[in-house]
Amino acid sequence: MTSTALLTDRYELTMLQAALADGTAHRPSVFELFSRRLTGGRRYGVVAGIGRALDALEQFRFGDDELAWLRDAEVVDAPTLDWLADYRFTGSIWGYAEGEVYLPQSPVVVVESTFAEGVLLETLLLSILNHDSAIASAGARMVSAAAGRPCIEMGSRRTHEQAAVAAARAACLVGFAATSNLEAGRTHGVPTTGTSAHAFTLLHDTERDAFSAQVDSLGTGTTLLVDTYDVAEAIRTAVEVAGPGLGAVRIDSGDLVALAHQVRRQLDDLGATDTRIIVTSDLDEHAIAALAAAPVDGYGVGTSLVTGSGVPTSGFVYKLVSRADDTGAMVSVAKASTEKTSVGGRKFAVRRLTGGVARTELVGVGEPPAHDGDDRSLLVELVRAGERVHRPTLQQSTAHHQSAMAELPLVATQLSPGGPVLDTLLG
Repeated sequence: MTSTALLTDRYELTMLQAALADGTAHRPSVFELFSRRLTGGRRYGVVAGIGRALDALEQFRFGDDELAWLRDAEVVDAPTLDWLADYRFTGSIWGYAEGEVYLPQSPVVVVESTFAEGVLLETLLLSILNHDSAIASAGARMVSAAAGRPCIEMGSRRTHEQAAVAAARAACLVGFAATSNLEAGRTHGVPTTGTSAHAFTLLHDTERDAFSAQVDSLGTGTTLLVDTYDVAEAIRTAVEVAGPGLGAVRIDSGDLVALAHQVRRQLDDLGATDTRIIVTSDLDEHAIAALAAAPVDGYGVGTSLVTGSGVPTSGFVYKLVSRADDTGAMVSVAKASTEKTSVGGRKFAVRRLTGGVARTELVGVGEPPAHDGDDRSLLVELVRAGERVHRPTLQQSTAHHQSAMAELPLVATQLSPGGPVLDTLLG
């Protein structure tokens, strides 16, 4: 097992040391992970990374190597090292299911434990959920803009090698059909796809030679890249080589709208009426929406997806909202800074529906809000007394995402900057 214990910030351990020394480390506490506002002027966010975070929690152990490094680096004192050697999270965690829609102040994760056990999880949970939810939030907008046409994730070359795997998983969660990343296929079961780049065409003496080699190796159902030289000439050559049963052609440059119409007419004239047109080239949700009226059959998305389409983090924070006082009674606590105000108290959330359409997010403070008979509870139990109890498959989480998106009012599909699609009522 590879430990995740040092995927954290130093101040988590120095806080632990001081709390152990003054006796407050074992106070029952509640931490919550939430976003004060939606980043990028978006109308909703999508929770992703819950499964990865729970996997990481199961590996959050301070073994001999981790303890030796902390000792040599003089990060914490000997009593703290002794405590860390026996660390096991024994508390409970609730959270929004993966794929769920979240809004400002949504209690995306609620950690109930001692202060010592809960504070150590801050950086780990934030780093995973901030990244994966940013990718999922961007990807959901792309899938919505694609309006049923498949999207393919192909951004591995534009991000950190491990972030690429997580991004492919998050993209699949919100409806991307496949990824170019093989490790995402092996680790998460995401379907993989890919054929050739311009280098393969340039390797050969002629474009015909390249197409013939690819078709001979991969079959007529392959996708031929047709914009290395002259697109019209490449289409003619592609159909001559593969026949009218050619699977697809890919366009990676130029005026994609105009080229898609040109290529569709040419393919149809050549009898390749079932050959699909795939477009790539720095697509984001806005470019995809602009191609809605073009005869395009699928989109390959890279840089914009793996960078959150300009919003690479979800803005989640992790705050202590309740803890026991000297008498053992739980009291609400909150930061009172003018620009970073938090709301104290343990939260409970439901989504109020009318005729199957979401209208409001209700967040109860200290106790669950009263149901009106058409509400959906949003928090699910993730960890109970230190044991993980939530293990949905990626396919199940995708289905949950689709259901949550189907509840949103139509305004949620708008790509222009705006306020949250639902109001959040705290009380």
